[in-house]
Amino acid sequence: MTKTLIFATTLFFIGCGSTQVTPPKCDNSTPKVDMKNQFINDANCDTIVDKEFFEICYSYDYKAAKSVAYRLDGDLVNETNIKERPLFYEEEALEPNKRAKYSDYTNSGYDRGHLAPDAAFDWSRESLKATYSLANIIPQVPEVNQDMWVKVEKYARDKAVELGAVNILNIVKYSSKPKHIGEDKIAVSKGFYKVLYNEDNGYKECYYYDNKPNSNSGSDTLASHKVNCNTVSY
Repeated sequence: MTKTLIFATTLFFIGCGSTQVTPPKCDNSTPKVDMKNQFINDANCDTIVDKEFFEICYSYDYKAAKSVAYRLDGDLVNETNIKERPLFYEEEALEPNKRAKYSDYTNSGYDRGHLAPDAAFDWSRESLKATYSLANIIPQVPEVNQDMWVKVEKYARDKAVELGAVNILNIVKYSSKPKHIGEDKIAVSKGFYKVLYNEDNGYKECYYYDNKPNSNSGSDTLASHKVNCNTVSY
């Protein structure tokens, strides 16, 4: 019994931290989880739509995205800039009764707002077309979409050029009882985050936009939307 106890104790010290025998590397640290995987996973998403150039965490209840993740390559974002824009289309990866239609937005008072923006993917016809899936679109207040949100999208592209690449995570925040539009009852969000990060450079910035009318949208500044990244959530 004594010999067995001594042998087991010896194995413990050899396994981790012995000064007499070269031990294997012992790493008790928690593995780093990419921020994208904290939001886009099977627990949060009814389905994950892979558009090749970006991923969509999609909700059947909202019939809209909860988040969209992609990577901006600085060498690509300003390479071609295709001017002609495709038509919006229904997402065929989703069953017909679980997806938005173009007509759901007509006369709704909301823009068809991109999460993965067309201007970030206009370097090829395939990547550009992917952004016009209605699964990548959410109802956005016109002045937010046209005046405010575009500023942070441009900033993200400029940052990708500066750093070589930037990961983007757009997170949509819904209330417990959201407003709906259209025949298919598309949920309208209360706001949305844009997270920019590059782990190799130790870089991260986060911005939040309320999805409500803003009479001062034209003079709105990027800095007024910057938030602590620890506050980002669904």
